Amino acid sequence: MIIKNAVLCDANGERQGDVEIKDGIISKIADNLTGEEIIDANGAYLLPGLIDLNVSLTDSGLNSAKLKSLSNSAVKGGVTTVVLNPNSHPAIDNEIVLEFVLERKFSGSKIESAICATKQGESISQSESNERDKALSNIAILLKQGAVAPSLDSSVDSNLIRRVFEYMKMYGGTIFCVSRDKELNGNGVMFEGEVSANLGLPGIPVLGEITQVSKMIEIARYFGVQVLFKGLFTRRSLEMIKAAKEEGLKVFSEISIHHLALDHTACDGFNTHAKIFPPLADKKGKESLRQSLKNAEIDILTSLHTPQSKVNKEVAFYDAAYGSEAIEEILPLYYSKLVETGLVSLSRLSEMVSLSPAKMIQKEAGLIQEGKTADLVLFDTKAKTQVHKPQSLYTGENLSGKIMKVFVEGVDTPLQ
Repeated sequence: MIIKNAVLCDANGERQGDVEIKDGIISKIADNLTGEEIIDANGAYLLPGLIDLNVSLTDSGLNSAKLKSLSNSAVKGGVTTVVLNPNSHPAIDNEIVLEFVLERKFSGSKIESAICATKQGESISQSESNERDKALSNIAILLKQGAVAPSLDSSVDSNLIRRVFEYMKMYGGTIFCVSRDKELNGNGVMFEGEVSANLGLPGIPVLGEITQVSKMIEIARYFGVQVLFKGLFTRRSLEMIKAAKEEGLKVFSEISIHHLALDHTACDGFNTHAKIFPPLADKKGKESLRQSLKNAEIDILTSLHTPQSKVNKEVAFYDAAYGSEAIEEILPLYYSKLVETGLVSLSRLSEMVSLSPAKMIQKEAGLIQEGKTADLVLFDTKAKTQVHKPQSLYTGENLSGKIMKVFVEGVDTPLQ
């Protein structure tokens, strides 16, 4: 298969060239390639497939039908690899559940998985040393069996955190860290600010994230372990991560498209679709995050795709589940909200959604180079994509850019 007349664009910039794909690999990049099967891109961009590290299943329920639905939805948005959050039902914290996830192969996006660093649904007290040992012993087994990283909630017992870091120091790789302080967050359900006060809803203070990021940076410093801070929503967290990185620490940041495109006014009218975690910040907070993006202080972007069924959303705001849909239109969303507005170039966007995530999970992907896996997206920036999903925060919008074709390991994958 040869793709002709495309603008090749990845973290290394834009250039012209034909791409030949053989056996799922980019075998050759040159001018005027010829062959039997030719796809004419007609001037569209050829990008590396997106890798989303922060994706959940509908209602967090884990079964084959929901995995298939996610795989099909992801590829429509140009995402060729998704990494599941492990806090599903059942949780991905043992060999049986992990095997169930990884052995499922679908015609859409590839599914990888993080694992719970600590056992889910169990209270582990200081005296239950045997149970604590069991909670951490699975990490070694699960990583060897194909999990991409342990996922750790910063609010768990400090001794558990220490032991996870001790193990990862020996093993290598990345710890996915969700930074939140359950006590400080209390019963908050949205950003603590003017809108929450007007709606009479308890707020989530920024301090709950900032204090935990500070703590986890110091732990990362002590052990010398690589950490990806998942789903941040405060500029101060990004500043601390940037400063730590300048000191040589291997710490990285992830932000969702929602926190760069929207603010807490989306919750007006008790709009439960805007109830996401971390919460949407105020206008000042959103603008500061956009400035951080412009200053190249954000490492990775995510759709934060967390779909919920109607029964979990069509209730009072306080009782509604956290989450919103976004993955089916994610590349046009990135392009419309970030590239067209001048915050980033398309090449820089590709770095944040393809190359950097690939490095976090140690995958040979994210670039258009000979010898790389042929996970590719043909993207027409002149066309439009209309958002139809009723639970999307962007429903009814006409976004710039349309995905024409997606290749997963060299296979032209159906988008319907």
